[in-house]
Amino acid sequence: MARSFEELVAEAEAVSVEGWDFSWLDGRATEERPSWGYQRAMGERLARASAALDVQTGGGEVLAGAAKLPPVMVATESWPPNVAKATALLHPRGAVVVADADEPPLPFGDAAFDLVTSRHPVTVWWPEIARVLRPGGTYFSQQVGPASVFELVEYFLGPQPEHVRRARHPEDARRAAEAAGLEVVDLRVESLRTEFFDIGAVVYFLRKVVWMVPGFTVERYRERLRELDELMRREGAFVARTSRFLIEARKA
Repeated sequence: MARSFEELVAEAEAVSVEGWDFSWLDGRATEERPSWGYQRAMGERLARASAALDVQTGGGEVLAGAAKLPPVMVATESWPPNVAKATALLHPRGAVVVADADEPPLPFGDAAFDLVTSRHPVTVWWPEIARVLRPGGTYFSQQVGPASVFELVEYFLGPQPEHVRRARHPEDARRAAEAAGLEVVDLRVESLRTEFFDIGAVVYFLRKVVWMVPGFTVERYRERLRELDELMRREGAFVARTSRFLIEARKA
């Protein structure tokens, strides 16, 4: 690797982390994708829907990839830069983006949608999902599972307690969905290989996915980053495991 630690870190600190587009990492990191193909499967469901809601849409990139949107398409997002980005991307497609604090209640009436989707939601308010779904409606979501990329998390934060490592467990999602009155019709889990090839990729990832190492800054973790840079130069990559699960739940 010809570029120095300081050059790589400075570049990764300067780049924008708005939206949910990870293309800056092309050639610098790889993440194995789940076999179920969430965006394709979501698009198939959207094409059959009459009214749909995409919760925590980010910059709207995933939703914008759908070939056909239903006649009524709404997305929610809490972070103002993402609200602006999603609006610019989705408004030409006829979708409305609503600024929402990601706390209950959802700003919609009962039984407003026959499909609710969400890719990698931070929190799922299951009673609210059930409330805004019409009878026979479906919630379809890909979510981050337990201990995802924890090799990287624990490199910076040290060993995490069991309750932290188990958080976001798919069986907990199943129980919460059922407690809200939904029937879980599909639940799949996969563990996937993720590789970071330079320290800039790590800095960018931790700046963007802020909940991985809360309060992360280069200055705070500079020495630990330098040690990781040396390790990556020796071994060629830093390898972690990404946990993902797919859940589909139906309202009776």
